[in-house]
Amino acid sequence: MQSRLTSGLNSLSEGVPPHIWFIVSAVFHYLGPAFAVLLFPAVGVLGVAWFRIATAALFFAPLTNPLRVFLSANLPMRFLLVAMGLCLAVMNSSFYLALDRLPMSLVASMEFIAVMFLACLGRRHSRNLLALAMVVTGVVILIDVKWVGDPLGLFWAALNAGLFAAYVAIGHKMAEAGAAQGVDFLGTAMAIAFLIILPIGMLEALPAFGSPAIVLAAVGVGLCSSVIPYICDQLAMARLPRASFALLLSLLPVSAAVIAALVLRQIPSGLDLAGIALVVAGVALHVPAPPSPNKEKD
Repeated sequence: MQSRLTSGLNSLSEGVPPHIWFIVSAVFHYLGPAFAVLLFPAVGVLGVAWFRIATAALFFAPLTNPLRVFLSANLPMRFLLVAMGLCLAVMNSSFYLALDRLPMSLVASMEFIAVMFLACLGRRHSRNLLALAMVVTGVVILIDVKWVGDPLGLFWAALNAGLFAAYVAIGHKMAEAGAAQGVDFLGTAMAIAFLIILPIGMLEALPAFGSPAIVLAAVGVGLCSSVIPYICDQLAMARLPRASFALLLSLLPVSAAVIAALVLRQIPSGLDLAGIALVVAGVALHVPAPPSPNKEKD
């Protein structure tokens, strides 16, 4: 039995090229967090993370029926759903904790060190070693001397980077069921993430309910950060070969730098641009592990 969201997405996912879904995701992946940074003084870092996940969970719940999806899933998929929920809760929190201390372009670029490391493990190729070296060099340039003195910020950014790689890997596993079914799974994982973050961010979020304008802004952040991009990711992953999706990921550091400059006025220096260019080149250069023949998608 299909959920209401599944039924609507079946035709929509086939009618729009998967590259378009990825581009929309690339924009909102950092547009939402950029607006979130502006809310930190009013809501608190973990309070904004709570609003982000709560908004997404409440959006998906009536459309995807998380309890039904979880109970009808087989045991391996249940483990995947719990893993994705835990990943989303901790990843979003560590991402915001990093953004509170470091530039967005640095945090976004660090996400790809773990992705490139996994690529090297998945396919031992000289190009992958070179790609990893380029990404690491680019991140070192972005860290610069002024950010070395913030080990806590770098810790949160590193934790977010590792979890971003897990999100991509688990997301592909979920998307193998098909675009719309993958979104149903995403809704269930988001409900699990909400249960995990509920006792962590609720206390910081509570004071915001005294201001309807702040609540609406926080809900908007949640929609821009965890609804639009995650749905688009599933729609793109379901129809793009893993190699193509991995190549498109190279656009994300550029997206982060542009949005950070426009929204947060974090203008990159010439050296920063060189670091971002190395990260982009490294992501584009790497060779992903080939999917099994029955998993390759059109």
